[in-house]
Amino acid sequence: MPLVEDLVAKHARYVLTPWAEQGGLRPPVIVRAFGSYLEDAAGKRYLDLSSGLVAVNLGHGDARVVAAIAAQAQRLCFSPPGWFNDARVELAEALVGLAPWQEGGRVFFTAGGAEANEDAIKIARTVTGRSKILSAYRSFHGSTFGSGTLSGENRRWPIEPGIGDVVHFFAPFPYRSPFHTTDDAEETRRALAHLEDIVAYEDAERIAAILIEPVVGSNGVVVYPAGYLAGVRALCDRHGILLIADEVMTGFGRTGAAFATERYGVVPDIIVFAKGVTSAYVPCGGAIVRESLAGYFDEHVLALGHTYSGHPLAMAAGVAALSAYRQDGLFARAAALEAPLRARLEGLRERHVSVGDVRGVGAFFALEFVSDRATRTPLVPWQGKSLGAMTTLFAGLRARGVYAMGRYNVLHVAPPLTVSDDELDEALHALDGAIDDLEAA
Repeated sequence: MPLVEDLVAKHARYVLTPWAEQGGLRPPVIVRAFGSYLEDAAGKRYLDLSSGLVAVNLGHGDARVVAAIAAQAQRLCFSPPGWFNDARVELAEALVGLAPWQEGGRVFFTAGGAEANEDAIKIARTVTGRSKILSAYRSFHGSTFGSGTLSGENRRWPIEPGIGDVVHFFAPFPYRSPFHTTDDAEETRRALAHLEDIVAYEDAERIAAILIEPVVGSNGVVVYPAGYLAGVRALCDRHGILLIADEVMTGFGRTGAAFATERYGVVPDIIVFAKGVTSAYVPCGGAIVRESLAGYFDEHVLALGHTYSGHPLAMAAGVAALSAYRQDGLFARAAALEAPLRARLEGLRERHVSVGDVRGVGAFFALEFVSDRATRTPLVPWQGKSLGAMTTLFAGLRARGVYAMGRYNVLHVAPPLTVSDDELDEALHALDGAIDDLEAA
């Protein structure tokens, strides 16, 4: 293997790294992973406290999934997506079995979540004959041209003006209420009234769908107050609007259920998935479409297609991953992690004045850092141009052998669903120390 410095130099010379200024980048060079750990080219291990990008739900290197990929590679690596494929139907059947509709449904596969969100809105527009899509400001649905427009936060700015007929709205955020209340019930009421106003101003008969993350993902793990998602579902029903749930991060056990909408008792019309479907071992995404909508295409052309739609290696990985989740009871494991994880993180909040809020569900949590707990002033500006003081936190984690995902003043705590109690202790001890570093800087 080349020397670490050679690998770093070659990365800087030949690779464009996502979401970063390229000059001066020196992250670890990861060469292997196992269980809850990543390992770099120098042999240092990092406990993965965020499951990569909240994706590696099974942990790294699950032998059952690796074996399924290898067996599929020996048998069939590619098949024309317009032809039928045995692995594709097996995964589709399993996914429809996880969906909430008694009528059943069908699956359209993509290579990832961004494509899947775009395809979901194409389906919604085609079936309804309407054009407008509503999505929340504090949301991320992908970084391609269409999915970037659907996103509400600053990662959409570089691709603007983007696609047409996308309208954003404010969703609840109890810690930083856009509706000027500290009462959760009032937050829900005002948020739904606001959304109803947006629908009225945009003409309900022109709105094809509302696209929403059931729990906000990379924008801070915002858990909506009770009644909000049910209220959005009722609003959609009143106006003939489809409800699309972006479950790219929240799917496959992350919140303690197959999908977050199941956890909250809400039935969407389309479920968008990716990441955890293969535990991110092979890129895969898609849209699960309820049968009453999917049946439209029995007599109308489905004007969607991708070279890698239903790619055999991804399908085999997905079948094996879903089987592993089931065999190991990992959805229930995530639900069982919720109470102790919340208690441990609340303990960090009690010890550290920089931790303003702890929020989450299942094995999906976030810490929000502030410079003043009373005023809730963010430690670094949301949608700012720099991580500022947060770089000290991430450097402290890295020095202590922990990787965690974060954006601006928020750190995501979303370990693999297979994480052991000892590993969680190790990671949270390191996080405690890294927060000490942050507050001492």
